[in-house]
Amino acid sequence: MSSMYKDLKQECYEANMQLNALNLVVYTFGNVSAVDRKNGVFAIKPSGVPYEDLKPEDIVIVDFDNNIIEGTMRPSSDTKTHAYLYKNWPNIGGVAHTHATYSVAWAQSQRDIPIFGTTHADHLTSDIPCAAPMSDALIEGNYEHNTGIQILDCFKEKNLSYEEVEMILIGNHGPFAWGKTAAKAVYNSKVLEVVAEMAHLTLLINPNAPRLKDSLIKKHYERKHGKDSYYGQK
Repeated sequence: MSSMYKDLKQECYEANMQLNALNLVVYTFGNVSAVDRKNGVFAIKPSGVPYEDLKPEDIVIVDFDNNIIEGTMRPSSDTKTHAYLYKNWPNIGGVAHTHATYSVAWAQSQRDIPIFGTTHADHLTSDIPCAAPMSDALIEGNYEHNTGIQILDCFKEKNLSYEEVEMILIGNHGPFAWGKTAAKAVYNSKVLEVVAEMAHLTLLINPNAPRLKDSLIKKHYERKHGKDSYYGQK
């Protein structure tokens, strides 16, 4: 594969295969992209290609205005959403979109996922936001581009930081996650799915389950992310 984007394509390919291995996608649905900020482009899975057939050279390179820079296949139908996020959020390196069951179920319920436990608090200190379903005017317009607007509007409305909260549910649609790399975006997608399942089971067992108290939220988040974090190996 003689391409200046060989490493970027490989990174994107591996992230997409991991999405499939983690059982976060259905058939050909779902996608991950990886960005190259220096060249102002990103790599993304081609639309509708089965994971078992996907090869690194199939990965499509596009710029932030959705122009194909390299590749013979049509890029993912969600490309415009990824492009909008890269354009507006300069510190992300990868974006993932899945059709994972519990994440989608919460999105279809149009509910934020409450912070019930320490698994959730290990990753973020707030509920996982669910953006309101898209307005008719936006649906009739540039739909995938407008999904990006929908995400940013939700973060602005809820006063959230994209660098602290690296995941969202789109009302009636499904989850998007992002991170410093494509691999981190996949990691966050799996965390979102596990937390969504745990929250669902929590409410089945106790419909009146209380939110995690602030002191435990602070403790669990800061031991992994705070200036005095001590989880893992230094």
